[in-house]
Order: sequence, then structure tokens, then C-alpha cells
Amino acid sequence: MIVVMEQNAPDDRIDTIANRITELGLKAHVIRGTERTVIAAVGDERKIKVESFESYPGVSEVLPILAPYKMASRELRQDPTQVRALGFRAGRGVVGVMGGPCSVENEEQIVACARAVKASGGTALRGGAFKPRTSPYSFQGMKEDGLKLLDLARQETGLAVVTEVMSTEDVPLVAKYADVLQIGARNMQNYRLLEAVGRSGRAVLLKRGPSATIEEWLLAAEYILNEGNPDVMLCERGIRTFENHTRFTLPLASVPYLHRKTHLPVIVDPSHGTGHSYLVTDMAAASVAAGADGLIVEMHPNPEKAMSDGYQSLDFAQFDEMMKRCRTIAMALGKELG
Repeated sequence: MIVVMEQNAPDDRIDTIANRITELGLKAHVIRGTERTVIAAVGDERKIKVESFESYPGVSEVLPILAPYKMASRELRQDPTQVRALGFRAGRGVVGVMGGPCSVENEEQIVACARAVKASGGTALRGGAFKPRTSPYSFQGMKEDGLKLLDLARQETGLAVVTEVMSTEDVPLVAKYADVLQIGARNMQNYRLLEAVGRSGRAVLLKRGPSATIEEWLLAAEYILNEGNPDVMLCERGIRTFENHTRFTLPLASVPYLHRKTHLPVIVDPSHGTGHSYLVTDMAAASVAAGADGLIVEMHPNPEKAMSDGYQSLDFAQFDEMMKRCRTIAMALGKELG
């Protein structure tokens, strides 16, 4: 249920509605828009009589939220959300770019990547410290040592740090070093982990599971939003289909579709979505043209020698060329890329 307040409704009337919703055992989420304030009542709506709220002073109307995902829905919030973390922004006309290696390998590598990202105009450094790998014998990441190297690169360049967190017990540690917590595709429906990052105070990048529907993906985002964390970005990284010419199938129609259904920023990962470096620049450009609010791209000083996912990583020159092409497209659409 959404309680739409009258324009310029005073704070005491907004507080009265929010407190009454809480007394009834639901969560009250106050959302202040450019035109008016709305209050979302999330929980068992059978406890609420809609008519009783319509009579409160300052209330314009009371509406049901029809979508199963309440907090993420456009029904609740028409204005698009912009997520910020240090100098990184995504949404509301800004296409935020996150670049960096699949795995943090050593200080020289991650600092070089950070410098290259900044030089090309990116605003966030991605890098895996904890790596979920299909094989237990593959490189699993440097863990806390990798987080410390990411922090070192941030101190030198000022880039926001984006890195994956894999378990609830690791959330405080990763949040200590990272500005954006990434939930990988394998963990999209790890609901306890989603709740934990929702309480972390950090922005969250939620990747789509390879077999997840869009509704399942949005309901996963709902777990984070319901913990009071509004800074959630949805990351389209491709889905599993019968095709095998790419690592996954990257469905860019999901970008404009999501913009109709949710106010959350939509990020595209053309690296995992294709699995081939020679396709990444074209699909990054196509993503911006489709309306993506951001990109997350794998790049490495020497992709042939990368400890993981080198075959889908750009080198520094390729990353810079990608940024130039995407910036041209963003400018044509009246957007800023960075």
C-alpha cells in the first residue's frame, strides 16, 4: 500500500502516518520525491483498513502496490534512483563505469588497473578479492589481502571500490574496504546474504542469476531494499540459453523493460554476458544505446596472463577505446559517462 501525501504536507503529518503503519506491524518507508512525499507500508496488508488512512489530514490518496516487488516498483517511486559511492554515480542521466580485473593478483596489477580506469574517465574500480569458482582447484582470490590492495588503489586514485561479498559473515569485513558490495549471480537468491548487505550501509550491485526471471531478480532486490538500503543497482550479466557462441546470452531488452518496472539503476556486464573480449566493446556501446545506467567491465594489464577470465578482459588500450565509443553514444542521448 502507498499513502500519497498532499503536496507540501508538513513533517508532523508524515510522521503520524508512518508511526501508525509501524504500530500495525508493518514497515513504513518514507520516500520524498520532487513533487510530493509517499509512504510505503510493506508487510501483511490485511492488517490495514485503507479507508482509515484516507481520512488522515494531509493524505491525498491511498493506493495498492500491485507488483509483488513493492519497494523496487515504479508504482511506489516514479523518479529514477541515482546511486552514489564516492565519485561514482549511476542513474538519472549518468552512466557510471566500473572497470578492473576479475581477480586482484598483486599490488602492481591492481594499481595499474586503477590508474588506467581513471585515465579513461571511469569512476569505480572493480576487482575480486573473494572469488566464487566452479572448480575448488581454481584461484579463489587473495581475500583480505586483496581487499587491502583495493583500498591502496582507491587511496591513490580516488576511485570507488566494487568487490564481491560471498557470505553473511564476510559482510562487515568487505564493507570495511569496499564502497559497493557486489552480489554475484550464484548468490542472487541467498536471502540471508541479501538482508545482511541491506544492513551494511553500502551501495549494492545485484547481479542477475543465469536462470532467474526478471521478477525473481526484482524480488531479490526487495530483500535489500526492505532492510532500509535504497542504494541498489541491478546488473544484467546474461542468462543461460541453448546458444553456445557466447558464454551467456546478453538480453539487452531487459534494460528498457526494467526501466518501465523499477526505479533502480540498471547496469550491464558485457564481459560475463559475452565471454569474449572482442565482443565486449560492441556490447558495451549497445548497452549505453539501450539506456543502461552503468557498465561493469573486466580489464587487465596483460589479459593473456590473467589468473581468471583473461579471455573476456580488455587490455588498457581496448578499455580506453570502449570508453570513447560509449561516451559518444551517451552524449548523443544527453547523458554523462564516467
